[in-house]
Amino acid sequence: MVGILLGTQLRRLRKARGITVEVASHAIGASHTKISRMEHGRVRFKAREVADLLTLYGVTDQHQRQTLLTLALQANAADWAHYYSDLLPSWEATYLGLEQASSVIRTYHPQVIPDLLQTEDVARGLQRSRHPSDCVLDLERRVAVQMTRQEILTDPSAPHLWAVIDQAALWWLAGSSAPGEQIRHLITMAELPHVRLQMLPLSFGGQVAISGPLTILRFADPELPDVVYHQQQTTALCLDSDEDVQHYRALMDNVGACAESPIQTIKHLSALLTNERPQANAAG
Repeated sequence: MVGILLGTQLRRLRKARGITVEVASHAIGASHTKISRMEHGRVRFKAREVADLLTLYGVTDQHQRQTLLTLALQANAADWAHYYSDLLPSWEATYLGLEQASSVIRTYHPQVIPDLLQTEDVARGLQRSRHPSDCVLDLERRVAVQMTRQEILTDPSAPHLWAVIDQAALWWLAGSSAPGEQIRHLITMAELPHVRLQMLPLSFGGQVAISGPLTILRFADPELPDVVYHQQQTTALCLDSDEDVQHYRALMDNVGACAESPIQTIKHLSALLTNERPQANAAG
């Protein structure tokens, strides 16, 4: 999907300058078929070719050029998901490519820790409950996908993450094998400059009309529309119309308004961490 986004932008730029496919293909020493494949996101992008096309299309703004060249790199990097295609439905693979290319991620997962913030232990437990018929190997491959996704948060060009966690999800952690590890990880991530973490108190749960994991992605290029990803039990909606984006953005704004501030959230998590050992002893 990242390749499709880049291809769409290249086609828009070419047509805006009135340049034919034949002229564009000659500029990079390729066939007109390759230009068509590039514009449909069906080819592995070479940074040099993309740069040459941007020059031909009169794109001189360095920020715009860098944004599109970064998309080219991310489109190729997203190929890692191909190795898990037997486990991932097409709609999930599409989302992974978009996630890797995003500059802002807003997310809320009712009753569970958002995927990008789960420790390996918590991710394994959730994947086991979601896919009870998986063999051990497939379960570990699902966990590997999730851990690979999380690498974008420690990348030098990491997107801004705005995540809301349910207080109910923190209660669920009490039954996991290593709740303290997950809480410490949440605090560590919340202290990163590009991460905004808020906790939604249980008392506000009824005021949030979101039935499943909801994520809104934004991209560095202002010409690219925001994308809404609303996951259901066995499928997901991937929407980019203005009407849909505005609707779901309003829902996310409401979640953020009901949630504790980032500072209060870290204080709450720290208090849980302080009380973790006595609670564990009492349970034992």
